[in-house]
Amino acid sequence: MGLEIERKFLVDHEKWRQVIKPAGTHYRQGYLLNDDRRTIRVRVTDQQGFITIKGATSGITRKEYEYKIPVADGNELLDGFALSEVEKIRYRIDFAGKLWEVDKFLGDNEGLIMAEIELKNETEEFKKPGWLTMEVSDDARYYNSNLSIHPFKKW
Repeated sequence: MGLEIERKFLVDHEKWRQVIKPAGTHYRQGYLLNDDRRTIRVRVTDQQGFITIKGATSGITRKEYEYKIPVADGNELLDGFALSEVEKIRYRIDFAGKLWEVDKFLGDNEGLIMAEIELKNETEEFKKPGWLTMEVSDDARYYNSNLSIHPFKKW
């Protein structure tokens, strides 16, 4: 069984501008199914596509199954079946032995920058970079699936 154990934080824009970071990757992702108990997401970059099935969140843990698919298939699924979408630029930052994925959202979610860290268990300790602000792991408004239907700019 696949599990995702993840914590999410908002990012201080000014401090983030000062971070030396690698080139980001553009993500387009859409939701074929999106309710409180499960989501089916398709995500594409220039080089790879993915289909992901996620279960309901319990604490910061949920079941997750992700599979690679061809980019062309991913784009066809997004164009023909997605109920909603988000776009973002993702940066992968190593900090204190952990990988942080920092998403700078585009479109109707522009202005939102969020960082995520995946953990081995819910109580795993880690060091927080100085560019983090408030934790939003428990705030469903910040789930990408919710941002696709209730964008940040309309809050």
